[in-house]
Amino acid sequence: MKPPYTRLRLSIFALFTVLIGSSSCMREGKTIETQSPVETAIPVASANSDTAIPEPDSLTLQAAIPAKSAHPAAIVANSIADAETIIARKQVPILCYHQVRDWREKDSKQAKDYIIPEERFKDHIKMLADSGYQTVLPDQLLAYLTTGASLPEKPVMLTFDDTSLGQFTVAAPELEKYGFKGVFFVMTVSLGRPNYMTRAQVKELSEKGHAIGSHTWDHQNVKKYQGQDWVTQVEKPSRQLAEITGKPTEYFAYPFGLWNPEAIPELKQRGMVAAFQLAEKRDPQDPLHSIRRIIASGYWSSNSLHRAMVNSF
Repeated sequence: MKPPYTRLRLSIFALFTVLIGSSSCMREGKTIETQSPVETAIPVASANSDTAIPEPDSLTLQAAIPAKSAHPAAIVANSIADAETIIARKQVPILCYHQVRDWREKDSKQAKDYIIPEERFKDHIKMLADSGYQTVLPDQLLAYLTTGASLPEKPVMLTFDDTSLGQFTVAAPELEKYGFKGVFFVMTVSLGRPNYMTRAQVKELSEKGHAIGSHTWDHQNVKKYQGQDWVTQVEKPSRQLAEITGKPTEYFAYPFGLWNPEAIPELKQRGMVAAFQLAEKRDPQDPLHSIRRIIASGYWSSNSLHRAMVNSF
């Protein structure tokens, strides 16, 4: 594949979902739906204690949903792939990281899958750079999947869930050392809390060219959402992130990687043009809202990571 394509307008992607929609954080094999080591490794305060986060209704940006393109005629309908074609395209390796920090004595064996020591993380990134990988962002991936747009010869996407501080203080500088960009899925309840990123840090990541996506308000299982939950967990956090970055919030990561087909129209309605799970099979009707990733385990050496990428994608 050739160097990065000419960037498509974000607003076009919102229309992609309409056109293809009519055709319709776990390691591989993990099926738990009620609790994850993420909850132990990354505790989240209850809703009642979240007094520092403003109500999104008070934000100056009225919606996180992108406006329709001023030039819809520019979209060539027959160039947008259907679900079957999207699934047939070679998958891009997508890695998921959580906490980037050294292990502590109290960390459980299970939690260490989700906590990668600083030097090990640096080894991972160096291996990717030395092996010729180039990072891609969700806009590029979506254009490739829907139109066949070109990608670098060895693409990889680096994603970070849950907003832990080490992602800003350790991971981001390491990515920048190699000219890499990441995708940071923010859990908004955590913003400004100890050991988590602040709004200013999220904004700085966005301004440096990293992508910011939504990871809900407080990490509840999407499969259990009903009614107002979609506003609380998706709509309001998306507006808040859009206010912070000045950009639409169009990408979503499912808490625990758990999803179901019923969630997809709810996400589309709220402007999410793609959503990222973990290791389950993609939805045959809407693969863009069930894009696969793998957890980059804290136990893996750089060689183990590379083998997992090759075997999984």
